[in-house]
Amino acid sequence: MQANSIWDAWDSLRGGDRNLFNELHKFYENTKIWVPSNPRGAERLPPRIVESESDFYLRRLWGLPHQDLSIKPRYLITFTVGYEQSDNIDAAVKKFSENFTIVLFHYDGRVSEWDKFEWSKKAIHISTRKQSKWWYAKRFLHPDIVAPYDYIFIWDEDLGMEHFDAEEYLKIVKKHGLEISQPGLDRSSDFTWEMTRKKDGGEVHREAKEKDDWCSDPPRPPCAAFVEIMAPVFSRDAYRCVWYMIQNDLIHGWGIDFALRKCVDEPAHEKIGIVDTQWVIHQSVPSLGNQGQAEDGKEPWVGVRERCHREWSMFKERMANAEKDYFQAAN
Repeated sequence: MQANSIWDAWDSLRGGDRNLFNELHKFYENTKIWVPSNPRGAERLPPRIVESESDFYLRRLWGLPHQDLSIKPRYLITFTVGYEQSDNIDAAVKKFSENFTIVLFHYDGRVSEWDKFEWSKKAIHISTRKQSKWWYAKRFLHPDIVAPYDYIFIWDEDLGMEHFDAEEYLKIVKKHGLEISQPGLDRSSDFTWEMTRKKDGGEVHREAKEKDDWCSDPPRPPCAAFVEIMAPVFSRDAYRCVWYMIQNDLIHGWGIDFALRKCVDEPAHEKIGIVDTQWVIHQSVPSLGNQGQAEDGKEPWVGVRERCHREWSMFKERMANAEKDYFQAAN
């Protein structure tokens, strides 16, 4: 009856109450609006109807909108996953409270199998085969979509979290004013930079000693103002900047970690740091790398790694050229 009533009312508007229909039609046709301060493309809309931001909150198909949500999560955690790592992700997700929206990016196309986990039924699942997390971030984590979240975690699938609690982690991040951070890596982890290794004796560290030719005064990456791309955590404002820096065609993200300092106020090394009292283990499982294409007898991950190195070089060159052009134009 309710559905029929809706259609009856619409039929009445179209036919039975022709005058009302004509008045509405005239209003929408003749009202001219142009508001330059509206978001691009919405200049013709009255500002009060413009919703420039959205979210990942799940809505019901029935009832009233204000009844949809019992809680609005304040934080967002994303994992880029293959089903072979499902047990590890199950253990990881349990470290995040109901204050987190969970988004899984599936690079292997196996989505329905995750329904074996009760939490998965409330997660957001996005599936495109053989893509990286930065490819997903550029396309699905626009700053206006993640705007409701105070912090955005963009993490790999191969992290052991026996010694990690997300709520405690964020308490430390807020206490120390970190805009960009990551948990320290257990010393048994596979690691590249000394900066990201867990240190004892404090809650966070912001500097570390690397090879002599890497460190300088004032401190710069990878000795300070540096986190790796495996498990970064961004404040809302920092992520908005980072999203614009992510290159559309460079999908592995190598090199971005050296430029993250550009997305916080100076001195950058005070706003970027490693949390030592909440740490993870980097297991270095090459699941995504194995999605590559084998060539000339090489393992699939070899071609993936070669592209990573090429992208790093390309990103550095692009950033250097962009800054050079900017300063030349400014002067």
